[in-house]
Amino acid sequence: MQEERNESRAARPRFFTIEMFTFTVTVLSGLVLVWNIVVPDRNLAVLFCAGAVFTLSIVVVIRLLMDPDSVRARQSNAMLKLASQTLACMSEGLDSKAAQKICGLLLPSTAAIAVAITDKEQILGYAGFEEAENPAGSDIRTHATHATIADGNMRILFTPEDIGFPRESSNIKAAIIVPLFVGRAVAGTLKFYYRRANHISETQKSIAEGFGQLLSTQMAASALEEQTKLATRMELKMLQSQINPHFLFNTINTIASLIRTDPETARKLLREFAVFYRRTLEDSADLILFAREMEQTKRYFTFEVARFGSDRVAMEVDIDPRVDDMLIPPFLIQPLVENAVRHAMPSEGKLTISVTGEVEGNNVVIRVTDDGVGMTEEARNNILHPESSSGLGIAVKNVHDRIRGYFGPGTYMDVESELGSGTSVKLMLVGGAHREYQ
Repeated sequence: MQEERNESRAARPRFFTIEMFTFTVTVLSGLVLVWNIVVPDRNLAVLFCAGAVFTLSIVVVIRLLMDPDSVRARQSNAMLKLASQTLACMSEGLDSKAAQKICGLLLPSTAAIAVAITDKEQILGYAGFEEAENPAGSDIRTHATHATIADGNMRILFTPEDIGFPRESSNIKAAIIVPLFVGRAVAGTLKFYYRRANHISETQKSIAEGFGQLLSTQMAASALEEQTKLATRMELKMLQSQINPHFLFNTINTIASLIRTDPETARKLLREFAVFYRRTLEDSADLILFAREMEQTKRYFTFEVARFGSDRVAMEVDIDPRVDDMLIPPFLIQPLVENAVRHAMPSEGKLTISVTGEVEGNNVVIRVTDDGVGMTEEARNNILHPESSSGLGIAVKNVHDRIRGYFGPGTYMDVESELGSGTSVKLMLVGGAHREYQ
């Protein structure tokens, strides 16, 4: 099979070389023939030879152009280019703007006089005959389209009445209506309208069915991507609801206890507390700057210092300035720092948490390290596979899942820990150095 592919690739340059040589000979012999006819002193031998070469070249050119493999290759190439352009239009899904562009692309590539795309109720895009009378947003009018949406069957219609048009009032005499699916559900239709029934050939049927499947596949992919984004947002909201109450009451109690002993500090903490929660809600967006994530993490740690005291907890930060401009999913660093405060705090002495960020080639490496109590090998192995569906076990796993979802293959979280010596969590963000805010 591989040898056949190699032979096919090698044959293409030879074919194009022969084709170009033949065209060149045809043009040159034609020029010589015309020149001999025009000039007064004709050379009959040259005229005869030029005529013979020109005739032979024309025959060869026609055979080359009519060669089935050549014709199929050109048709396939044209369809592949059209498919690529169609997919490019659907990068943001199939909305009215994308549908109109696709209709405009498909129209000149078929024998149809009009191409339309609909959802289940309205026209999304329309190009060609009577385009002004069928703007995006118009309700679907033809019963054949409604029937296709209802039963999900492709329809080839050869009369205006079958489509749903009065025979005497329309120049559209035939149509192909292809259902568009997302999963098993019909989500719309792709329609090709023709001036005559005999314009619907097997090629037209294949084009209609093929592009219907292409659009359906892309719509399904877009729907899956949107569901993934929605699921990620829901996971993030779940994470916020799980983590925020954890220190909510402790922080409130800390502020309350400072109102009499240190009212100025209490006022500052209360303002920071309001900003913290507002930012937590605002940071439900898809991406934020790493600098913003660190700002929120530091704000969170302020409350822990107020609660435990600076002699019990401290945080050191060393971030490469290039990392600050990197775009990341929100709520990545704070859960790791909070996890350290909750689980690594020794019964006596001070817990120091270090957050570092550095660029390594195209990648960014983030580390959250503490000098706390550490954990057993069993606990370390289970940290990314929590049995519980609540608490910071799920928080750490959520961080891991979201960085892999955003940064892609090669991205990972690594946890190293030694009982009595502390824990280090490493985030390897593949390509992170190129994901900067523009």
